[in-house]
Amino acid sequence: MAKTGLTGSRIRDRRVMMGLRQADLARQAGISASYLNLIEHNRRRIGGKLLLDIAAVLGAEPAHLTEGAEAALVATLRDAASASPGAGAEAETADEFAGRFPGWARLLADQQVRIGRLEQAVEALTDRLAHDPLLAASLHEVLSTVTAIHSASSILVETKQIEPEWRDRFHRNIHEDSARLAEGAQRLVNELDAGQRKEVSLNSPQDELDAFLDKAGHSFAELEGAAVAEDDIEAALAGQSFDTSAAQALARDRLTRLARDAATLPQDRLVTALEAARKAQREAEAPDPTALAADLGVSPALVMRRLIALPQDVAERLLPAAPGLVIADASGTLLYRKEAQGFSLPRYGAACPLWPLFAALSRPVFPIRQAIQLAGRNEGAFLTYAVAEPDHPVRPGADPGLRAHMLIWPQDRLETGSQRVGLTCRICPRVNCLSRREPSIMAREG
Repeated sequence: MAKTGLTGSRIRDRRVMMGLRQADLARQAGISASYLNLIEHNRRRIGGKLLLDIAAVLGAEPAHLTEGAEAALVATLRDAASASPGAGAEAETADEFAGRFPGWARLLADQQVRIGRLEQAVEALTDRLAHDPLLAASLHEVLSTVTAIHSASSILVETKQIEPEWRDRFHRNIHEDSARLAEGAQRLVNELDAGQRKEVSLNSPQDELDAFLDKAGHSFAELEGAAVAEDDIEAALAGQSFDTSAAQALARDRLTRLARDAATLPQDRLVTALEAARKAQREAEAPDPTALAADLGVSPALVMRRLIALPQDVAERLLPAAPGLVIADASGTLLYRKEAQGFSLPRYGAACPLWPLFAALSRPVFPIRQAIQLAGRNEGAFLTYAVAEPDHPVRPGADPGLRAHMLIWPQDRLETGSQRVGLTCRICPRVNCLSRREPSIMAREG
């Protein structure tokens, strides 16, 4: 059977493009013209031999008539229905609606996509307004300057008799503050524009480090080896221009750690273990880092770090999806970020306290497996593995320096018992959350 009710529309478009009459196509396909008319208006499903016969007459592959862009269109319509359950839209008839009214369907789908993008922009901008120190400073400067201009102009308006010398002084102050306001406003606009571009302005050494790692795909061939020298680390840093020496120091420390990980768990050993695990489980299943760690005789945290450092071609061959990874210290500060598709990580401020990442800190060395559902407009399903381990050798009387790791696997479906979490309180839509730290501008659900 065809996958959607849009097959008829595609048959009609193909026939019209070929200049073939409906009666002629029906005759060559061995059906009546009235039945073909029902098919072309998506009132009858089509499949099997009839689909093959019509495709042969039209000179098209059957898959081209039953699959393609309509699948994405119908999926978007269903997303729109699930995003507004109160509207009462029948998601199960989305394919029929798209088939009978393709123009309206595309309009609705486009608006759904646009609404999603605008909400994401609002969430990102709100997060920046709340936590970006440079943006906050620019906004504070603009507001302070506006207040100064308002005060000086009020004195001039309300004071009927004022000495010429003082009047000139107020005029000069207003002129200087106006120039300062123009400069501050331009800086504010530049800050806001920078946040909307893909190349987000880097406001801290950690931001520079994240951008450097993202650009490299978190994988460095120069560091894969048993005896990585300092020259190899410098080679990995070559061509990268950092704005601050602190960012360069962070990058060098991160590469040193990656080289140490590669020496402890070589890439070929991990690949061999992944291939064996792939044969023993369903192809679509995400590998369990704790099971891999037990087979390899290493820690789960090391396996997590090595999984996200695999070259892209190897990851595409052996992993069902590109995983994300978050590392935090005992204070909850995010030290390492690699986003998984659909799971954005807060750039400023604290993350959701319900993440398994933080639960792992209260149970050191005890691995946690938790399926989660991301609260928001497009609620994604994810499988997470979290563990907290000492960052350096443990000594009596010394702080172990715990680092919590959370590996994030995107999932196609939601597991039973999934934990509902957010990204950060400021933009989390949940209202009845006992762990909430501050009100959310997005709160609209329970």
